[in-house]
Amino acid sequence: MLIGYARVSTLLQNADLQQDALIKSGCEKIFTDKISGTVSERPALGKVKEILRSGDTLVVWRLDRLGRSLKDLIEWMNFLESEGIALKSLQESIDTTTATGKLVYHIFASISEFEKSLIQERTMAGLAAARARGRMGGRPKKMSEEKQKLTIRLYHEKQHSVDEICRMMSISKPTLYNYLKGAIADKDESIGL
Repeated sequence: MLIGYARVSTLLQNADLQQDALIKSGCEKIFTDKISGTVSERPALGKVKEILRSGDTLVVWRLDRLGRSLKDLIEWMNFLESEGIALKSLQESIDTTTATGKLVYHIFASISEFEKSLIQERTMAGLAAARARGRMGGRPKKMSEEKQKLTIRLYHEKQHSVDEICRMMSISKPTLYNYLKGAIADKDESIGL
């Protein structure tokens, strides 16, 4: 039996393109998730795993619909192989019922992981080069140092609630508590703790 799986990352996206392609390829059942690929719990994919049996073929529109990392894809591939289930990816023309299809699958997965590693290496090198020039990464502070001091003073004066202070300064509670934590750390440093 051909069983199709489609996934779109957000509720605003439409899975019609994938579902049409899966129907055209002969899928008897199609399951669809509307959830990011980075989320490990995908309900429809879990159902697919439950109903797949030896001799079935799992059909996806593209490999990235099934898993977002090489590790995910390899885990799926190992599961499918151990259960005697084939994998077919329509866009990459991969069909693991053939030796060539298995080879192509592993090559695509390896290239994808290699590309991801290169991006991570370039990002880390860029951050290191920026730090060497004295530039620190991260989001800039939302408030000036003077406003931060005023916020901390208002908190310690205890004349306003935390909610009122947050509204006055247009910040969230976690931001307020981060400023307070930073002020405590700075105070500890200045007295040599």
